[in-house]
Amino acid sequence: MKSYISKLVLGVFLLFTSFTFAQNLSKNQFRVKGNCEMCKERIETTAKKAGATSARYSIDLQTLTLETEPSVSPDEILKKVAEAGHDNEKFKASDATYESLPGCCHYERDTQQPEIKAEVSDHQHDHKKENEFYVKGNCSSCKARIEKAAKDAGATSAEWSAEKQSVILNFDPSKTSADKILKKIAEVGHDNEKYKSSDRVYKALPGCCLYDRDIPLGASNPKVHLEESENHGNHEGHSTESNGETHQKNIEGVVVTASKAATALSKKEAGLVFNIDKKELLKAACCNLSESFETNATVDVSFSNAVTGTKQLKMLGLDQKYTSLTKEQLPEIRGLASAYGLNFIPGRWIESIQLTKGGSTVTNGYESITGQINTELLKDPATPETSLNLFSDFNGRAEANITSVAPINEKWSQTFLLHGNGTFGNTDMNHDGFLDRPKGTQINAGYLLNYNDLEKSGFGSHFGINFVKDNRTAGQTAFDKKIDQDKQPAYGVGIDISRFQVWNKTGYVFKGKPYQSLGWMNQYVYHQQDSFFGLRNYFGKQQTYYSNLIFESIIGNTNHKYKAGASFMYDGYDETYVTDHFKRNEIVPGVFAEYTLTGLKYTLVAGARADFHNLAGTQFTPRLNFKYDFTPKTILRLSAGRGFRTANVFAENQQYFASNRSIQILQNGGNIYGLKPEIAWNYGASMQQEFKLFGRKSSIVADFFRTDFQDQVLVDLDRSPQQLTFYNLEGKSFANSFQTQWDFMPFKNFEVRLAYKYYDVQADYLDGRREIPFMAKHRGFVNLGYATNKNTHGGFWSFDTTLNWVGKQRLPNTSSNPAEFQLPAYSESYAVLNAQISRNFNKKIRAYAGGENLTSYYQKNAIVDFRNPFGNYFDGGMVYAPIMKANFYVGLDVTF
Repeated sequence: MKSYISKLVLGVFLLFTSFTFAQNLSKNQFRVKGNCEMCKERIETTAKKAGATSARYSIDLQTLTLETEPSVSPDEILKKVAEAGHDNEKFKASDATYESLPGCCHYERDTQQPEIKAEVSDHQHDHKKENEFYVKGNCSSCKARIEKAAKDAGATSAEWSAEKQSVILNFDPSKTSADKILKKIAEVGHDNEKYKSSDRVYKALPGCCLYDRDIPLGASNPKVHLEESENHGNHEGHSTESNGETHQKNIEGVVVTASKAATALSKKEAGLVFNIDKKELLKAACCNLSESFETNATVDVSFSNAVTGTKQLKMLGLDQKYTSLTKEQLPEIRGLASAYGLNFIPGRWIESIQLTKGGSTVTNGYESITGQINTELLKDPATPETSLNLFSDFNGRAEANITSVAPINEKWSQTFLLHGNGTFGNTDMNHDGFLDRPKGTQINAGYLLNYNDLEKSGFGSHFGINFVKDNRTAGQTAFDKKIDQDKQPAYGVGIDISRFQVWNKTGYVFKGKPYQSLGWMNQYVYHQQDSFFGLRNYFGKQQTYYSNLIFESIIGNTNHKYKAGASFMYDGYDETYVTDHFKRNEIVPGVFAEYTLTGLKYTLVAGARADFHNLAGTQFTPRLNFKYDFTPKTILRLSAGRGFRTANVFAENQQYFASNRSIQILQNGGNIYGLKPEIAWNYGASMQQEFKLFGRKSSIVADFFRTDFQDQVLVDLDRSPQQLTFYNLEGKSFANSFQTQWDFMPFKNFEVRLAYKYYDVQADYLDGRREIPFMAKHRGFVNLGYATNKNTHGGFWSFDTTLNWVGKQRLPNTSSNPAEFQLPAYSESYAVLNAQISRNFNKKIRAYAGGENLTSYYQKNAIVDFRNPFGNYFDGGMVYAPIMKANFYVGLDVTF
């Protein structure tokens, strides 16, 4: 009995001791930056060595949860974590320590942020109360917003202190929690110790409320101000005015770190990926996707026809048909949309663009040879926003855009998109009797519906629908579309396009496994074109169904990731050119897999796909991307991959329809117009180097890519000026592309981008090897941007100018024409200057004015034998330079 009582007493004593010990432990959560499993192990091990009883790090939440005894200071633990290389809410690692981390551990940090010494944060703040939490803010507007959000989330009282950068919360734990309240505070725009606000919500805050996101939580905030009239905040990287020298230095540091680059090269991606923000698109007129690259050196944009005014993109020295053009990661501008599809994505609808040079991921399909350009539309708002854009140039072109993005509730949001444009003037600057650009109208409407419940149920979905009606008339100024073609002497072109799309993307993230997900994308497209070019008709219909299923997970840990899935593509084509009728169905099921290995200083992405094309046979497409970080600022990339596509010889070459050329197809036993598919290998290498110049960030990127065609459908313009001949390659065809780009900021708010490009593009035609026509070997690029400081109302001026220099280009052989209708062997070089001035009166109103082709260089006699458009020598496709002289425009943006 005594033994039993002794054991009972001992057990109670041990239980009481354990309970007392547990009660004495303090549990806290802190923000700590990290990337991978190695980071997690390093952070947790360092924390435990520094005295933590328990340390759990979440890679996805970027938080470290500590349990410590009263005698152990969490600050000391965080200091040790920083010394191990990981920035956190109180301390920042030294640059030397950060750079010594393995490459896979290089989390995103602002290299321009002035280093915050550990001692500063260490003694600035007293120990927090149990119900006190760090929340960032600047002013009395921030205070009102934070406290209101806290009460809306269930807090009985909330008191935010600008000095301490913290909020004290009182609430009933049975009705709400600190976690829910802090989440709500982040949703209205204020970063805190548990949640970070989205970039969109943060940027939507009033200028005075734009706190510094990069200083440690709880650290002294130099932007704190109590009066709303003081000059604080910034806009798009431009600092506010200030009278005090010390204050100005602090603000300058804030500006550098708070700004998001309008165009940035991703340092994380294994491939060469440029992220173009919608801010970049505001630097020029940017009425549609074809005008979205005027300030970008990677993509070349040129007119391809003097009659229809169509624009085409070129990348790595090859036509846009070799670049995968997607929208929302779904196939977009391809097939019958190749000629005019760039006009169907309005610039004001675009949220961002991702531009990949070289082979892209196999998960997005097999058609990418020179790269991928993906466009993301406006969506996922935190607060309702309706915008109106009005635009007009001085030659009869006008357009209007209305966009509205709004949350429906915490899970659902929607976007309304409406665009209309019209060209009404008879523009004929070179007085050849032909319109320099077509007249016509376009109505474009879209609706997006988004569901996001990834944090709770793991489900997310995106639905979209889009309709376009585009009508245009071109040709001679005397042409009247109301009169039948065969009953009037004037030459005319009429192009009527109807396009309908509906798509859905649905994803699921597995509970407890944030690295594992399943996604399914589906899209249906109907495209119809009814057109005539003089006395020649071209009618085309295309129906496309696309489906892509992707599963993503890891092997062991996040250093070994993989994707696997299956895709299906159906294209139904029905075309008529003059009297020839072509009809075909392409059915392509496919499977793919991709593996990503993250090492100490490298990332390897290897993928392959097999596609079973009913007309082109089974095609195997491997792709490889490799990135090696010599240092965080010196990055080498290598890539190699294969791509294939089927050529749509009529739709992709409509720029030559406005001519006397007869079309001839030299069939080669293939199943698509009697031709075989196009197959090419692309190889690339690039070096990215960052450094400081004038005390500011500067970067140089140099890349070289080579494309070798295994098979190609050649477009031969040299065989005869009266013929357009298509045939499969017999021999070699290649494109060498070299580009170097230098970005720097010589002084505050002044950005400079310089680039040089060299192309060597040749092919073996039937009569020998020649350079591809209309491709300049040498190109130069200069982009300058300056913005004034933001005033108290959030207003500022910005000035942007871009100079493109284009070297001489080989022109098609026209030596068999009469002398007056012959072209020189090479064009002359020329330069085009664009410029724009904009004035932001506040965050809601912006006006802009600009000019295109301010050098007024234009191609003289762009149309061969323009006086006799129905004769043997007429040709409107020999275009190598702008058709129009200087053109000026004005625009207005209003946000409600």
